[in-house]
Amino acid sequence: MAAARRTRGLIALFDVDGTLTAPRKVVTPVMLDFMKQLRKVVMVGVVGGSDLVKISEQLGNSVINDYDYVFAENGLVAYKSGELIGRQSLKSFLGDEKLKEFINFTLHYIADLDIPIKRGTFIEFRSGMLNVSPIGRNCSQEERDEFEKYDKVDNIRSKMVSVLREKFAHLNLTFSIGGQISFDVFPQGWDKTYCLRYLDDFKEIHFFGDKTYKGGNDFEIYDSERTVGHTVTSPEDTAEQCKSLFLGKQIADA
Repeated sequence: MAAARRTRGLIALFDVDGTLTAPRKVVTPVMLDFMKQLRKVVMVGVVGGSDLVKISEQLGNSVINDYDYVFAENGLVAYKSGELIGRQSLKSFLGDEKLKEFINFTLHYIADLDIPIKRGTFIEFRSGMLNVSPIGRNCSQEERDEFEKYDKVDNIRSKMVSVLREKFAHLNLTFSIGGQISFDVFPQGWDKTYCLRYLDDFKEIHFFGDKTYKGGNDFEIYDSERTVGHTVTSPEDTAEQCKSLFLGKQIADA
């Protein structure tokens, strides 16, 4: 079979959790191999809400070289072909006083929150966003799973977001619920569509994500007029959809 050719002007862009990996789990060797084969056919990028350290934990330490583009923190930290091409800072954008006001209120809210367990690291400060977790990011995987079930019934995160959205309306923040235990907070426009500013050379951008519903952290980029959005249910589903869309027989036989 002749070698596959990459389709010009087209890029496939992927969320991480629930799309390339199970939530907060490491990518499987099968999925890694599939992405290598896919990259022979189309340009491939990754966009995650987490920082590069966490993305690397899931996709491997060579992640910035394994994909054509890697966008950490929704693209606020951006890499192309292994090189840093852009960085934005929440601290410089909002300033310390506004940040302190938000963090103090949020910590008080969590302190008064009656949930079965709490651990540690309730607010994680990232370059371009705050990640808020009512249970705390130091919880175990088992505790994550239990909180996710609890949250689906009691809506802990969505209720908290409603309070914060009203309290801090003057800061023009976006709140995005994703993963199992937390939600992201960032200035309006700093959702995953932020990364699209680096992709002006592409005529066709396909985005794959699992939280594409309104309020999910994939919604804005999924719904963007600049992308062709695809909802996936698992890494396996991601692979199957890509096989159908991007010359699947070539990928399967490569």
